[in-house]
Amino acid sequence: MKALVLSGGAGTRLRPITHTSAKQLVPVANKPVLFYGLESIAEAGITDVGMIVGDTADEIREAVGDGSKFGLDVTYIPQERPLGLAHAVLIARDYLGDDDFVMYLGDNFIVGGITGLVDEFRHNRPDAQILLTRVADPRAFGVAELDASGQVIGLEEKPDRPKSDLALVGVYLFTPLIHEAVRAIEPSWRGELEITHALQHLIDSRADVRCTLVKGYWKDTGNVGDMLEVNRTVLEGVERRIDGDVDDASETIGRVVVEEGARIVGSRIVGPAVIGSGTLVSDSYVGPFTSVAENCRITDSELEFSIVLRDSSIQGVGRIESSLIGRHVEVTPAPSVPSAHRFVLGDHSKVQITS
Repeated sequence: MKALVLSGGAGTRLRPITHTSAKQLVPVANKPVLFYGLESIAEAGITDVGMIVGDTADEIREAVGDGSKFGLDVTYIPQERPLGLAHAVLIARDYLGDDDFVMYLGDNFIVGGITGLVDEFRHNRPDAQILLTRVADPRAFGVAELDASGQVIGLEEKPDRPKSDLALVGVYLFTPLIHEAVRAIEPSWRGELEITHALQHLIDSRADVRCTLVKGYWKDTGNVGDMLEVNRTVLEGVERRIDGDVDDASETIGRVVVEEGARIVGSRIVGPAVIGSGTLVSDSYVGPFTSVAENCRITDSELEFSIVLRDSSIQGVGRIESSLIGRHVEVTPAPSVPSAHRFVLGDHSKVQITS
């Protein structure tokens, strides 16, 4: 069995972060989201991985390499532009051959991994198996319709009027029969080859398409709110570890990780929180559900329920919360006179100001 991991896509909902970084590499608890998926694949006993890459291919290659650090053998498959999940299957045909495979969206996060799902698929071997979860607003997802017996009878992609609240999770398992289905469908109104259409083709052909309801935690980390929520969930499971330097004037409370090379000076850290290597926290407060990456500087500030990427500095700005701060960012106080706000903001930024 092989895996097909999708790591292309523009990540428009995470702009401006994704103007300069792949969305799959935005860190959760200081580890890229993509890495959690690769680890889950390896834990399920799958070693051969085809990785679909797009405009951020160089960055993905640099981060993942040949896959050996995950116990995987990774082959990169270029996709000219994101033309749908079924298109990814289409262009991976030569790599996948006649093997069964799991398709995993690289920006999805599933607590507990996929080992049980893969074992179930290997044992029963339906033509396709999908994961479903209940969501508050299914209009943003592929949506499944089930009959009274729980059998999948219909699938729609981002419907205006969903027939259920059951959304497709970004993990799919297929036999080679899916290759016939992706060749049989036409592009949708979005100009993409939709995997929901390919699955519907299988259903209409009376193929064995089964579903599993996800009982654990799942998130599509496509926007800032979901990124922060996943970060919170992962941090809830960290164990206290102090490998860096914490001076006598500082206090660390609860499940706090201070990586080797980090320094905490005259500060208070309340877990769960992670402070990356080479980072200095001075005269500051870092509160729960916060991850600060490597080589950052937090000085005379308060930070809570936030993600700070590497090589950034926050100095003397009071309290920051519910924020995603990119790489090489500088956050400093504005001049008190004249009273004005001064910004350098990327495309699609959102700013809230208290006058």
